[in-house]
Amino acid sequence: MDESRILVVDDEPDMLRLLARSLEPDLNCRVKTADSGKAALNALERGVFDLALLDIRMPGMDGLELLELIKRRWPELTVVMMTAYGSIENAVQAMKHGAYDFITKPFDHETLVFRLEKALERSRLISENQRLKQSDPHGPSFYGLVGQSDVMQGVFETIRMVAQTEMTVLITGESGTGKELSARAIHAISSRGKGPFVAVNCPTVPEQILESELFGYKKGAFTHATQNKTGLFQEADGGTIFLDEIGDVSPVIQTKLLRVLQEREIKPLGDARSIRVDVRIIASTNQDLKAKIREGSFREDFFYRLAVLPVHLPPLRERRIDIPLIAEHLLRKHRDRLNEPGKTFSSELITHFQGCHWEGNVRELENTVIQAILFASGECISPGDLRKNGQEPATQCAAGYKDVSNMPYREAKEAVLRSFNADYIGSLLRRTEGNVTRAARKCGLERQSLQQIMRRYDISAEDYRS
Repeated sequence: MDESRILVVDDEPDMLRLLARSLEPDLNCRVKTADSGKAALNALERGVFDLALLDIRMPGMDGLELLELIKRRWPELTVVMMTAYGSIENAVQAMKHGAYDFITKPFDHETLVFRLEKALERSRLISENQRLKQSDPHGPSFYGLVGQSDVMQGVFETIRMVAQTEMTVLITGESGTGKELSARAIHAISSRGKGPFVAVNCPTVPEQILESELFGYKKGAFTHATQNKTGLFQEADGGTIFLDEIGDVSPVIQTKLLRVLQEREIKPLGDARSIRVDVRIIASTNQDLKAKIREGSFREDFFYRLAVLPVHLPPLRERRIDIPLIAEHLLRKHRDRLNEPGKTFSSELITHFQGCHWEGNVRELENTVIQAILFASGECISPGDLRKNGQEPATQCAAGYKDVSNMPYREAKEAVLRSFNADYIGSLLRRTEGNVTRAARKCGLERQSLQQIMRRYDISAEDYRS
């Protein structure tokens, strides 16, 4: 195994010497030391590291400030914080800023080595994922999630961060945005990745059955309970349980799940004793849980136990730049399965896809791609192929052009393009406050090319400047 490189930052020379001398043989690593935040940044500029171990209390730039700068410039770097002034507040603040772990001095050497081994494993997983992405000739994919937009890159980084904790995660987003894929990604990257992943679709299970499915029951607990049943929480022991659409569970089940979150134990129906379970809980919802709290149908204490680390997935309409990538990914996924290996998308169809609302998000786009593959007569699929055999596109065109089916083709195409560009480029210019150079860089175009598009569709950068 190659040597890992660790950067240790502390203002105490004796601590630096001790850590360098003790970590190098036990972790098969090379340790570089820095006695200040400034020296650490200089070291990071000059070399590549797998892990940074930072002291929080340092004169000048403290460890939290250094952590924030590191995460801005080297977001993939795994960072572990250490301090003699340990507190829950410092731990939470460090985790919010992107730290992987938090260790309090004085620490036991074996415990420190074990925790750093876990942190280095996280670094290796990220490096492997980057290698796989770079070797994929078809574009960026992150454990089945596809997107190169800024907002999705932010989602991927959040998933990486929360995966390295044991805390409960609440994934929010509209139907079809990829909540289960995100949960599976968190599980796969985490230290529980080799353990079971148990998914429960809460709305599909009646309340009276859901309790026994989750917690199990003892023989004789109720009529027809002729033998003991192991619950899903026990099946997920050592791994992750995914509670899909948690907003639909009843207050009774919420109360029982709250106990699991608080005590890490379950009580099967008909059993007098509780059973400890080692399970990470990830929940998801497409509902506004705070509104349900105000209505009295969702427990506030349960919500705050769930939403320790929230992950929000944006709808497709907020990341239209990703639609071509997702469509091509889905085409590759389904064309061989449908025995249509030569099928491709026309540029007109991709443009059509980008101009649609996709109320069902990626799930709706996937259904449309499957229909397109099946009903296209030629190798190159066009918008007209979606209407063959009575199949109408399950989409509506975006902003201001909800029905272009009665227009001549060229007029319809121009209308959709105008609407898409006004929406997409307008969004870029709002984020960059009218800076065309920055907007071009964000969308991967040359500045002159973006200006040409803006002139063609009468989009003025001045309208977006403060």
